Amino acid sequence: MSANRRKSDRINFDRGYAAHMMAIDGTWRRPCTVLDVSASGARLIVEGSIEGLNLKEFFLVLSSTGLAYRRCELVRINADEIGVNFLLRNKEKEKPVRQRGAEHAR
Repeated sequence: MSANRRKSDRINFDRGYAAHMMAIDGTWRRPCTVLDVSASGARLIVEGSIEGLNLKEFFLVLSSTGLAYRRCELVRINADEIGVNFLLRNKEKEKPVRQRGAEHAR
């Protein structure tokens, strides 16, 4: 019995979607093809070698202008295919600060 362990449904691209992977600091860039994507991650085929690249955290650039991108982390490697999780911004910084005594102001 095989259970689906994925957190969200995936959308498959029959012909793939051309994109690029890029280091957070811009020191490297590799063309890749997005095979499928979900709200939480993607499966990519990387063109060229990934040896020596820091894949702990990188950008998946989805547009030619660089305006559409996702911050990623590597979760698995299988030959030229990799699986990535999308990293979310730290929401703690965006939470409003609760003022002291506000609960008594009602």
